[in-house]
Amino acid sequence: MTQPMIDVQDLSHIYMQGTPLEHRALDQVNLQVAEGECMAIIGHTGSGKSTLIQHFNGLLRPQSGTVVVAGLDVSQPKLDIRTLRRQVGLVFQNPEDQLFEKLVGDDVAYGPFKMGQPLEEVRRRVQWAMELVGLSFQEMKDRPTFALSGGQKRKVALAGVLALQPKVLVLDEPTAGLDPLSRKELLDRIRQLNRQEKLTVIFVSHNMEEVAQLADRVYVMANGKAVCDGTPRQIFGNQELLRQHHIGTPESVDILYRLREEGYGINPEAYLPEETAGEILKLLKR
Repeated sequence: MTQPMIDVQDLSHIYMQGTPLEHRALDQVNLQVAEGECMAIIGHTGSGKSTLIQHFNGLLRPQSGTVVVAGLDVSQPKLDIRTLRRQVGLVFQNPEDQLFEKLVGDDVAYGPFKMGQPLEEVRRRVQWAMELVGLSFQEMKDRPTFALSGGQKRKVALAGVLALQPKVLVLDEPTAGLDPLSRKELLDRIRQLNRQEKLTVIFVSHNMEEVAQLADRVYVMANGKAVCDGTPRQIFGNQELLRQHHIGTPESVDILYRLREEGYGINPEAYLPEETAGEILKLLKR
């Protein structure tokens, strides 16, 4: 990989270092993300996923090792953290907690205003970001944020980050708690941002259906280490790896493994729904 958008080398992080409650959250992690890539980080709870992504926009600074994002070395004490955070937009696991303005338009406009953008540019960015995530600018800009649904709040939080026009979008459990329709709409928007807007996307998820649907590449975290990476096809096609690290599978993959365990000759890497259907049709024709 040449000139990655994010380059993590030998990154370690210890919480409450030097105390009886010391906890090593990251242990010599190495990770690279290419420009325009959509990369998923998976692993069981406590594996270090959220700690890792907080280094990408400087919420955490490297204790040891290096993190370079869009050419900016996060470990450098003199780094202008505001410059970094304009490059990397982070949407937390509960993004509704990021909303604090009374009106939707004001909340989305907060970042560009703080950047010192002219009023017309702020308005342009707000309208662009809201329409991009599926919120009508005219209908929603004066809507009270407290009156929004959970799915709408996620979209407003995402629009607020996008209004900064970052190069990298980092999402922590982007669809947690959403109903199926809101989940689908948000996933479609994320895919559009990555595929059409060429935005580099990194997301943490326990939902393997999302990983299968969105990711170009997957990193598996366990006990603070990045234990392996590969395409979704490579990861979900490795049953031993999934069992070893207690990783769930998309429903389609689960069906394929169950069929193989029953003695049917089937390709466990055919994880896409249409591919799984094709494998089943082959069995029926036999």
